[in-house]
Amino acid sequence: MGPRNLIIALLLGLALAAGIFVAIRTQAPPPEASSALVLPAPTPLPEFQLVDHRGRAVDESVFVGQWDLVFFGFTHCPDICPTTLQVLSTARAALADEGREPLPRIVLVSVDPERDTPEILGPYVEYFGEDTVGITGSLDEVTRLASDLGIFFEKRPADGDNYLVDHSAAVLLIDPDGRFSALFSGPHRVADYVHDLPIVMQGS
Repeated sequence: MGPRNLIIALLLGLALAAGIFVAIRTQAPPPEASSALVLPAPTPLPEFQLVDHRGRAVDESVFVGQWDLVFFGFTHCPDICPTTLQVLSTARAALADEGREPLPRIVLVSVDPERDTPEILGPYVEYFGEDTVGITGSLDEVTRLASDLGIFFEKRPADGDNYLVDHSAAVLLIDPDGRFSALFSGPHRVADYVHDLPIVMQGS
């Protein structure tokens, strides 16, 4: 190869290298979740024995096979619970409108099983979508499940014989293998779920 050809070859090589470098530098970084706290390693759920809003016995396998947005609340909750469930329902509808698949299921685990029988829980959860699931059962089983997932709740006296239940307001994302994968803390906003859920679900 003559000097002229060698120079041309070197220039072409430098141009190619520069082009690759520019392409790498200008490539858009992958999107990141803005609100969800993604666990470094998904955590298997503990064993439990409860019932759903139709009175059917369920255990930890109820969370296998689909993505679930799980919220611990109760039907007599005056504000946080219905507001959070409505946010989740609206976000799910928005994802459906965008053609996103799969869509996460919404699950309410009652922290007031004394009052939240399947007969009470059923109509309540179905208001937020026909695919929404309610889970209730013995207080001991609910307490064990909540505690293992870092969810706090405690009965607090109110007027007369009434009472409220103070509880954590976090929403947990459970993956199709039945593992705790991410956490959404309050305040809950539809836009955060619409943005973050596809990122977390596709990246797992």
